[in-house]
Amino acid sequence: MEIDYEALRKRLTLPLPGASAHNQMRAEPVGAIKPRFEHKMPPRPGSVMILLYPNGNDVLFPLTKRPDYLGTHGGQISLPGGKAEPGETAVETALRETEEEIGIKSNAIEIVGTLSDFFVIPSNFLVTPVVALMHAQPVFSPDPKEVVKVLHGSVSKLLDEAAIRTREILAAKVFPMRAPHFEIEQEVVWGATAMILNEFRTVLKELI
Repeated sequence: MEIDYEALRKRLTLPLPGASAHNQMRAEPVGAIKPRFEHKMPPRPGSVMILLYPNGNDVLFPLTKRPDYLGTHGGQISLPGGKAEPGETAVETALRETEEEIGIKSNAIEIVGTLSDFFVIPSNFLVTPVVALMHAQPVFSPDPKEVVKVLHGSVSKLLDEAAIRTREILAAKVFPMRAPHFEIEQEVVWGATAMILNEFRTVLKELI
């Protein structure tokens, strides 16, 4: 498939689906054990990147698998990204984090636009998803401290009518959740990453 990037660029300047797309992928607690999150500080700013690049007749985007540590996001699949440094814009954060995590230089990346800001409740982050593109296949150089492996998401598979699945997962190795998700390279992509990807999916479906 091909993406009309000029049409996508224009669409991202208009009102976005936001919560209506996010909520389709929202995981719900199962049973009596429910996570509780109480934050005394305002959310910290951060960014993630949906980095699109050509691959034959498809368009791909990288995701990263985090190391399996004790904590809210250990072992999960994420888009490249992280917290903002003081004074950074959302785009600058996404570019820096993408280079730090998977080794892609910012001068090889063309920014297309941004999706709706997303509040990641467990970690108290307000994340801006940045949509960007490369005109050639990248060579990834993942940081072994932050990335166990790089996954290659497929836009054509993301747009498939049967892309959204549901299963029970164990969040933070403690909380049973009924989680809508995408499966990418045999990995379950759920939570904030799936919710952000579903907004991107919803926007793309308007353009095809």
